[in-house]
Amino acid sequence: MQIAVIQFPGSNADWDALHAARDVLGADARYVFHKETDLGSPDAVLVPGGFSYGDYLRPGAIAGYSPIVPALRAFAKKGGPILGICNGFQILTELGLLPGALTRNQHLRFECRMVHLRGEAEGAFTHGLAGQVIRVPIAHADGRYQCDAETLKALEGEGRVAFRYCDAQGNVPASPDEVDAEGLRLNPNGSLAHIAGIYDASGRVLGMMPHPERASEALLGSADGFTLFQSLAQHLETAR
Repeated sequence: MQIAVIQFPGSNADWDALHAARDVLGADARYVFHKETDLGSPDAVLVPGGFSYGDYLRPGAIAGYSPIVPALRAFAKKGGPILGICNGFQILTELGLLPGALTRNQHLRFECRMVHLRGEAEGAFTHGLAGQVIRVPIAHADGRYQCDAETLKALEGEGRVAFRYCDAQGNVPASPDEVDAEGLRLNPNGSLAHIAGIYDASGRVLGMMPHPERASEALLGSADGFTLFQSLAQHLETAR
């Protein structure tokens, strides 16, 4: 199993993604620099978090013009699994591979902490996660998912909402301002419908603001995020 991790100027979760894929999952993982025009022959692609191009203009905007983008689009078109994490999610929306946009957090603060997510949909990265709760970290200032009413209806109706923010028991907050016992907002950024991650229509391209790669081993405080990498391995094995 080969996994490509795209590196942009300003990426800072590229090592975390590579470590989870290579050292924890055991895949043949390698970096692909944004100036390259060929992904090689990976089975899956990770678009990691960070602040590509310093978030100038808006997060992910300039990355959308990188030389590697046509190859990424072609990979998605042929059905290749892609996971965009945090800034990677922002980049995928800028490319139009996922609908909607990620905007400034509702309360105008950078959020860096653990959150709970409830799995909502089956897909390449979420086999068996529907209804399950995982605990993973976030680290973003622009993670508020927004889309128009028609897009939201399609996401909900087609089962493409991969994750929602929730409490430890899996209860989705009644409002964006609902807090946990520690006074922390369950929906950390005010995302529409408490959305933390979405799939494209194929169920193979996933974008999410939380960082599963930073919760891939128990020593990190949670290994819940590793389930996404295990799901990818299962998906690729089944697809062979």
